[in-house]
Amino acid sequence: MNDIPVHIQEQFGYCFEDIEVGMSASFGKTVTEADINMFAGVSGDTCPIHLNEDFAKHTRFKTRIAHGFISASLISTLVGCRLPGPGALYVNQEIKFRKPVFIGDAVNARVVVRKLIPEKNFVELDTTCEVDGEIVVEGFATTWVPSRDPKD
Repeated sequence: MNDIPVHIQEQFGYCFEDIEVGMSASFGKTVTEADINMFAGVSGDTCPIHLNEDFAKHTRFKTRIAHGFISASLISTLVGCRLPGPGALYVNQEIKFRKPVFIGDAVNARVVVRKLIPEKNFVELDTTCEVDGEIVVEGFATTWVPSRDPKD
């Protein structure tokens, strides 16, 4: 990638050799009713706790909640677009859903590099999503990241 102009190179994400333990990236989004409806359409998850207020008011949350994977998908945004970025491939993601996310909540996703595994070009990331400073999703991901100089 050394011959590629910097403004183009940035679109390719980080090479394994450029990543260091402690590096981090964040991405935030406010969850809307449209997000919930589109996610239900794409995923097929039409559980009434997400889509039907009359049903949801009889649950422990007393109102509709967002699909947990809407928040978790913000982690995917970071992996694929920011850190490690384009070129990285998911190998594994472990997720714990700690609290519900409601329509109108601003979710902030964050990844932090916790470990490098050079023999496999794996980068391990701590992953979290927060709403108002409280963790709603946490876990870790393993990604494969291309080298600057591909191995033969």
